[in-house]
Amino acid sequence: MTAQETLPPIEQVYNPTSKEYCENPVPQCLALGNRGPLVWYEPWQAWIMTQMPDIMACWKQEYLSSDFYDWEFAPARPAEESWGNFERALIGHSLVADHDHHRLVRRVTAPAFSRNVVDEIQRRIEPDIQKLFDDLGQPESFDYIEEVAQHIPFISITRMVGIPEKYWEAIKPVIMNFTETWNPTISEERRNAAVEQSNQAIEILKTIIDERRSQPAENDFLSVLLKIEEENDKFDEWDIITLILALIGAGADTTLVGQQWTIYSLLKHKDQIETALATPDAFANTFSEVSRWGVISKMGFARYAPETMEILGQQVRKGQMVLMMPHLDRHNPELFPEPEKFDVTRKFDPDVLFGYGPRFCVGAALAKRQLYLTAQELHKRFPNAELAYEPERDDTDHNAIVFKKLMIKTNC
Repeated sequence: MTAQETLPPIEQVYNPTSKEYCENPVPQCLALGNRGPLVWYEPWQAWIMTQMPDIMACWKQEYLSSDFYDWEFAPARPAEESWGNFERALIGHSLVADHDHHRLVRRVTAPAFSRNVVDEIQRRIEPDIQKLFDDLGQPESFDYIEEVAQHIPFISITRMVGIPEKYWEAIKPVIMNFTETWNPTISEERRNAAVEQSNQAIEILKTIIDERRSQPAENDFLSVLLKIEEENDKFDEWDIITLILALIGAGADTTLVGQQWTIYSLLKHKDQIETALATPDAFANTFSEVSRWGVISKMGFARYAPETMEILGQQVRKGQMVLMMPHLDRHNPELFPEPEKFDVTRKFDPDVLFGYGPRFCVGAALAKRQLYLTAQELHKRFPNAELAYEPERDDTDHNAIVFKKLMIKTNC
């Protein structure tokens, strides 16, 4: 009997929905990573890719599908004549487009993610962030999640896209729940509700695009995309819509989690705050360290086998899910010396927090900038702030380790 055969089933030592994982994910992540490069995980009916070089190769070569409808448990792919808004965005355009079209979209839209546009988006959202803190006043203590963090994704996305205030309430549900449209671990009912919210939000986005065509603005995200549309025959309105949805996916759920962990990590290591917030670039590196040190993720990046194939020595059946989990090695001392140490100057080469290669997250710079602005404002308002107490972790979140509350003493 081999050593591998004597090990307990992986689901006995790795359970990201457990309270033990929520309190300290490191032992379970390392245990999973030590099982091999590709591990079958029965509870999710999925393979898990555990090693960073393999994950990077998969991102770069794109030999797996990112199309949700290629999943063996996905609903039947609807015929084009029956597509609703969500299907048209998800199937027909840039979120899961064929590789050539996806590369074209990334190339022609690069100006929309330039430093100038990111700076302009900062200018637009900064007053709203300052108002949040103005409204907060000078309390002795407050819950950062309730008073600040939960508002940031909505503020950032509405200001970034240029959604008029009259549409805010109608579009708010999809901003907060869009990632559920493709999450394989939640109920079909919950996923269908998120899809319906997306259908309604897309109608609003189409209206906003029509309004912006008639009244263009200067140097904002949507206006830049509309100019790109004018200049490129193969880039159309649906590509604009799916890019906005991609930013909602990257900027809502992820940013809310990032808000909590950024403030928690910096207040646990107050001696590093000045270095962390020195510049937007310094903070970008800081956030990679926040994510590494906290091992925040539960899931990973979902891909699907387009055909029956051998992957890393395993036979993977057509339609099976492969979850790429780069967070598993974040406390591996062979890769990160003194992994338990939080160090905002730690070097990441490459930095794969937001993906790698052709599918690198288009909204990475935007997500990090809004996190930077909020952390900077908190430190400016409350330079002596500290954690009121160690926050209780919430093990019910489907995607990440989060806190029930994040109480801060201002020491004003």
